[in-house]
Amino acid sequence: MSEPIALARITATPAAREAIRLLRAARGGPVMFVQSGGCCAGSTPMCFPAGEFLIGDIDVLLGEIDGCPFYIDKRLDQAWHQEQFLLDVAPGEPEDFSLSAGDNLHFVTGSPTCVSPGAPDENLFSPAPEWSTP
Repeated sequence: MSEPIALARITATPAAREAIRLLRAARGGPVMFVQSGGCCAGSTPMCFPAGEFLIGDIDVLLGEIDGCPFYIDKRLDQAWHQEQFLLDVAPGEPEDFSLSAGDNLHFVTGSPTCVSPGAPDENLFSPAPEWSTP
């Protein structure tokens, strides 16, 4: 009997997908995302070249975005209690050692639960964002 297919709990806006595409092209390979439960960065995921961050027992794979895995700290996942997460980009430089999402851009994680059903693929940082951070 086949195993059930787990649904990915992470999706991305077109702007985030374009940033990932450009990063992959510039780096010559995939990247990975880690949403840590540490004291820094809040809703800002860290982006690394694939395999550069060591994943541990407390990291949960939410899914992949265009072949790039996205992990979250298990305790943070439980605290935020979200079924789905949305990756986007925002103005400003990335935190710490994270790769940039583009010129003066960084990645952010939000919850799509408040995104307008009529425009689910809109960039989260449009003039009237309808989203929330977990």
